[in-house]
This record gives sequence, structure tokens and C-alpha cells, in this order.
Amino acid sequence: MGETFKPRQLNTPLDKLSRRQAGRRSYTRTERKHGRYIRARPANGRLDDVAFDATLRAAAPYQRRRIEKRKRLAFAIEKQDIQRKVRVKKTANLVLFLVDASWSMAVAERMNATKGAILSLLTDAYQRRDRVGLIVFQKDRATLVLPPTNSVQLAQRALVNIPVGGKTPLSAGLLLAYDTLRQEHLVHPDVEPLLIVLTDGAGNVSITTMPPQEEAYRFAEMIAEQDIRSIVINMEHAAFDQGLAQMLANHLKAPCYTLNELKAESLYATVRQEMGGGG
Repeated sequence: MGETFKPRQLNTPLDKLSRRQAGRRSYTRTERKHGRYIRARPANGRLDDVAFDATLRAAAPYQRRRIEKRKRLAFAIEKQDIQRKVRVKKTANLVLFLVDASWSMAVAERMNATKGAILSLLTDAYQRRDRVGLIVFQKDRATLVLPPTNSVQLAQRALVNIPVGGKTPLSAGLLLAYDTLRQEHLVHPDVEPLLIVLTDGAGNVSITTMPPQEEAYRFAEMIAEQDIRSIVINMEHAAFDQGLAQMLANHLKAPCYTLNELKAESLYATVRQEMGGGG
């Protein structure tokens, strides 16, 4: 296992209300009638979860103009006055790692460094009550070695046992990531996902009749179409980089970072900067 380190705070702009300290879950908007009422907004015809206080405030300035209605009513409220509650609830984010474990990622030392970086991020996510998952692709398949969980012990075991070598079924990994995130959305609809793809971007195994790279890009576009936020970490050595990781990132509508020397600290700082919106 590669060297780990004590991570700094990991923030995410996936929702606009950010965490304020370690160990707390983030707040995210919810359309359900649960969660803390923080403000109101125009109902625009929706009459569920009405914010009565805000509705009264919105209607108050117009009471003199509505004198005819007030002959029958103590307080006249019209449709355009109605406000709905905006609620937030505490929720865990989901960070899903998609890791290329083929030999195309170069020597085993690089995989060890990758494991150290991932474990640092997993540990940080665990401290914030985020849920994390890990998909590995190599040879002819992709495997969900760590279904989404908040157990850092399970994550450690999954990382230690990652096999390395073989071909690169990139498209299989992307499709499994897509299916995993879709399933998680059904079970936890308020959770905001982040997909972190660690690869050199080269795929050489198809699961359909399409060419491997074309197939991978199609699955990447499917992920982007679901508005899933992604980050690509280019694992190829700079001297051999053919730009495939950047092309994959383009189809994911994601940023791509090239790290000449993969270290846990530099990877963590890169991901933290992206998740924190550059702050």
C-alpha cells in the first residue's frame, strides 16, 4: 500500500451549502417535505409545502389595493403571493473511484502510490460521513470491489487486494460506474455523486461490437448526460502520454489532471481543489 497522509478538509460544491467543519455531513436541497426550512421562494402554481409566513409577508404590501376582497376576507391572498418552503437536509455525498488496474498504467509502484492516495481520500470521506465506492477494471471485466459504504476498514481490504495486469476494459468500467451511480440515486435520491476516474484513457477491450475507444466515449457521454460530476486523473507518464485521458475527460465533460509524479498529497490537493471549486 502506498504512503498515506493526514488529509486536509475535503469540501464539495455539488450543493451550494457547504460543510462547516470536519465530521459533519453536507446540507443539500431536497424537494421532499422533510428537512430544515431555510427560506421560501415563489410557488409558481405548486400548492404543496406552502410557507405561510413568507406568503403572508408577500401579500401584506398589497392589502390596500385589495380592498374589495377584504370586504369578505380579513386578509387577501392571491395566487402570485404563495411561497413554497426551501428545505435542506443533512446527507452524505457519494465518491465513486474508478481505477484502471491494467498494465497500461505502468509499473506496480505507480499503483501502490495510487492506492495510498485513494486510501487518504477514502479516510477523509469516512470522517465526513460520506459514502465511498471503488470499481476496478482490468483484463476483460470491471468489478465493484467496494460497493458504496462508509466503512474505511472495508475500503482498506478492497485496496490491498486489487489485482494488477492484463488488458484495459475501460468501457466496462465506465458502464459499471454508470449503473452503480444510477442504482445509488434510486436508493438515495438526495445524495450528490462524484466520479473520480484514474486511468491513462486507453481502452482495448469492447463489450459491444463498437471499437473500444468509441465505446468508452459513448459510455462517458451517458454519464455526462446524467449531470454526474467527474474528475479524470491521468495516470500515464508524461513521456508516453497520447492525450487519451484528456479525450475521455472531454466526453465526461470533466477536468483532466496530469500528474508527472503521482503522490498522495498532490492527488489529494488536486481533487480537493476541484471539489472545492478552486477555493
